Amino acid sequence: MPLKFTGLTSSEAEASRVQYGANTIPEPAWVTFGEAFLETFRDPMIRILLVMVALMIAMYFAGHAEIYEPIGTIVTVIIVATVTARTNVASDTEYRALRASSAKDTAKVCRDGGLLVLPVDDIVVGDHVILQGGNKIPADGMLIAGELRVNNSALNGETEECPKVPADILYRFPEEVTGDTFVDDATLFRGSVVFDGEGVMEVRRVGVQTMMGKMAAEMQAREPDSPLQVKLAKLADQISAFGYVSGLVIISLYMMFFVLRAGGLEAYVMLGWSAILVDVIQAVSLAILIIVCAVPEGLPLMISLVLMQNTSRMLARGVLVRRAVGIETAGSLNILFSDKTGTITGGQLEVVEFFTADGTVIAPEEHAVLHEKLKLAIGMNSAAMYDESGSVVGGNPTDQAVMRFLGVETYRAMQADERCRAGQRQTFNSTNKFSQAELPARGTVVYKGAPEALLARAKYALRADGTLVPFDAAALNEKINAYATRAMRVLAFGYSEQPFRKNEINADVVLIGLAAIRDDVRPEAREAITEVQAAGVQVVMVTGDRRETAVAIARDAGLLREDSDLVLTSSDLAQMRDDEVQRVLPQLRVIARALPTDKSRIVRLSQKMNLVVGMTGDGVNDSPALRRADVGFAMGSGTEAARDAGDIVILDDNFRSIKDAILYGRTIYNNILKFCRFQLVINIAAVVVSAVAPFFGIIEPLRVTHLLFINLVMDSLGAIMLGNEPAHESYMREKPRSRDANLISPAMSVQIVCMGAWLVLLSFYFLTNVHIAAVFDGKAEHYTAYFLLFVLASLMNGFNVRSTGFGIFRALGENPGFLKVWVMIVLIMAAIINAPYIPHDIGLWIGGMFSTTPIHAGGWVLVFLLAATMIPADMLRKAAWKGIMRARG
Repeated sequence: MPLKFTGLTSSEAEASRVQYGANTIPEPAWVTFGEAFLETFRDPMIRILLVMVALMIAMYFAGHAEIYEPIGTIVTVIIVATVTARTNVASDTEYRALRASSAKDTAKVCRDGGLLVLPVDDIVVGDHVILQGGNKIPADGMLIAGELRVNNSALNGETEECPKVPADILYRFPEEVTGDTFVDDATLFRGSVVFDGEGVMEVRRVGVQTMMGKMAAEMQAREPDSPLQVKLAKLADQISAFGYVSGLVIISLYMMFFVLRAGGLEAYVMLGWSAILVDVIQAVSLAILIIVCAVPEGLPLMISLVLMQNTSRMLARGVLVRRAVGIETAGSLNILFSDKTGTITGGQLEVVEFFTADGTVIAPEEHAVLHEKLKLAIGMNSAAMYDESGSVVGGNPTDQAVMRFLGVETYRAMQADERCRAGQRQTFNSTNKFSQAELPARGTVVYKGAPEALLARAKYALRADGTLVPFDAAALNEKINAYATRAMRVLAFGYSEQPFRKNEINADVVLIGLAAIRDDVRPEAREAITEVQAAGVQVVMVTGDRRETAVAIARDAGLLREDSDLVLTSSDLAQMRDDEVQRVLPQLRVIARALPTDKSRIVRLSQKMNLVVGMTGDGVNDSPALRRADVGFAMGSGTEAARDAGDIVILDDNFRSIKDAILYGRTIYNNILKFCRFQLVINIAAVVVSAVAPFFGIIEPLRVTHLLFINLVMDSLGAIMLGNEPAHESYMREKPRSRDANLISPAMSVQIVCMGAWLVLLSFYFLTNVHIAAVFDGKAEHYTAYFLLFVLASLMNGFNVRSTGFGIFRALGENPGFLKVWVMIVLIMAAIINAPYIPHDIGLWIGGMFSTTPIHAGGWVLVFLLAATMIPADMLRKAAWKGIMRARG
């Protein structure tokens, strides 16, 4: 065939490239470290920290603050930006390696009167491309010679083969996708695969002008903010409002304290404006310092660390996270739109069941006589074969399915058996609906074909034990129809001992058995779908298959269970207004005959309903929706376009990995909440104690350096302590959260307020009780012990936040870093308190900076016991809260 086509000359090809462009589709922009580093500063929490830094630097130069706080905060911000950038760049590097490992496609092209094998990128408009079975179509064009059967699943999700014949009339290239675009008799699209046949395509569009290129262009739109980013933005606004109000309240309280100390307003005014100005500056300075301490500086660091750690863990489980925040988003999913082919199903036709004429489902290899006949019927009547690597190649999808069912070892044995040499053959055609092959050495003719073709001639059938028996054709047809309702294609096999007759099935044909074939649901996908649904995530299957096939697959996958479950087709959606689609969305379970525009539309409408949306897919047609969704799960074996669009690449193509991503996402979110409960208790208590203490005659119970230590060290080390908390399957039983839900829930608020209040009460009891004061040798040791109490009480609360229930010590061994950091902070405190015992000037310097003095052993024991009351106090709160919730039903 190629000899009839000379193709373009080199100069014509170059001119075409200049006029129409190259056949390249732009790769996604790779993230550089600098870009990822700067992107961090879009985070609202980071921006608040930078404002705090500016205020503290201004106060430092005014002589009213220490330099440690702004320096420590700047270091924290730099660490956060660096960790975040490294995580994103590492993910990008892994993805580049995955892309680079994919072999570059080539094509056979007529050029300069000869046949060349060229990289797909070098193809131009006007080229004549030779296509054969197994080839991937390199550009959009029209078949001008030959005959093909094409798999368009990468573009439209349909596994059905599409026949292609040359156009004999002027063809107008479609400007946009319609329901019939992909099944047109002559049009070929980049990304499709040739099942069978041979032909010549004339290239009409290349690069970004191809259907695949246009879909890639849709992916350039900016992705929506992740649910975590939305929640952090709300938290930042709340912290800012809290800061403004708290600042004014603290300044007012301190000015009131100064007035009362002076003996009244009139006496205070008599002190003079210069003295009043000093007091105002002091009040403002302290207010700003306390507000700075109220900001959870460790939260961005904690998020960066936990995302980095879990990105590495997921990669080890076959999940490549391209955008680190995509893991957390997966845990927030409300609705998941899943592609069928290759995601819920295996992506290729398989023999699901084999049954004999009496309806008995069997494993043929367990029945020697029947298996001997069956292997001949399959092996001699298939255009498919095993290659050297053991993969099935050639033939159509049905041939490949039964060849996989036969097995590579059986096929190899048949190849080596001289008695398995075929004589006359007749291939399958749509008129006869059967194929046959003669085996002269065995005196047998074997058949493979449509059940109606063989049943019309067969009188006997093999039982599982190999004996011949009459069969009930009506009952068998009833069973075949039952398989058809489950979207299965049934293929029959038989043999005859009479001579080969062309275009005819012998009258003595014996029915060996029948195979039910389908692109079947993966067993692990069925189980994972159940678990994802139990997690409160609505799963909707989106497929290009016809409605009947989609319904059958959805039932087997466990998606259709209730009478209220809804199935819509693309034409149904086209006739519905947006508000009508949104009204029925909660009952939607299947979208059949879906177009790329349907997927993008349904994602957009779900997001307008404030739902967190996930999309899975592997084809080019899935790419725009993958990009638009809050989190896109691309299959590792899918097209580059899909992988480029996805936030997460499922390397093992396993739906269970999506379930794992949801679990890890919820784990990350829960660990963030644990840190918030831990840190906000500290911050609230520090603010209240520092603001109210002067009214009890206690001046600076926590000095500036104490607050700095609590704010910086407890934040950063606390992030490490709680960031590695293990995943619990119980997280999969929690209800999903809406996109704009508050990070701090009512239950969290109760815990933070109650434990903050307990720490405040504990603080004032410790500071004002004369019996406790008597335990310590002077005020300096008493105040040093309070500093220790505050830190130890906060550490004790670290156990409380590990669980919303009573199992606060559960699975400590799965997070060894928790106890290590816990002990490390205690040792650091011991070093600070006992600094005077450290030799050289460094001990004096540390002691002077923190104003600490050594505490005797009895004081340490008392402080530990009082700090430990944080645990039973929270246990009582949890019991009371559970009782209230139980009473509410």
